[in-house]
Amino acid sequence: MDMTAPAAHDPARCRDIARHLGWIGDRWTLPVVVVLATGTLCFNGLRRAVAGISQQMLTRTLRRLERDGVVTRTVHPTVPPMVEYALTPLGHSLAALGQDLGRWVVDHERTIHASQAEFDARATAD
Repeated sequence: MDMTAPAAHDPARCRDIARHLGWIGDRWTLPVVVVLATGTLCFNGLRRAVAGISQQMLTRTLRRLERDGVVTRTVHPTVPPMVEYALTPLGHSLAALGQDLGRWVVDHERTIHASQAEFDARATAD
């Protein structure tokens, strides 16, 4: 079997991949995952570390990440209960990709801004 040959197009598989890329690329997933790459955090610590996220959005994001096996949730039997979140090995692999994407943006930010300014100048001249 030739491992270099492209796989046959499978529309159902493409939809599944697009669905996963959708939640990975949403506004909050990568910031939460990248912050958790620094270590285990309680809910409020995570909320403070992810600028601008609401309590409700953080709760939704963490539930989805837990469901998908990216984050673990540990409840400690204290009063009040303390809940901590940590990345799984799958989560660490996603965090590494998120950090790579962030470095790409930093490396190319000037070029992107110059291209945007050039485009905007042309668009307003038309």
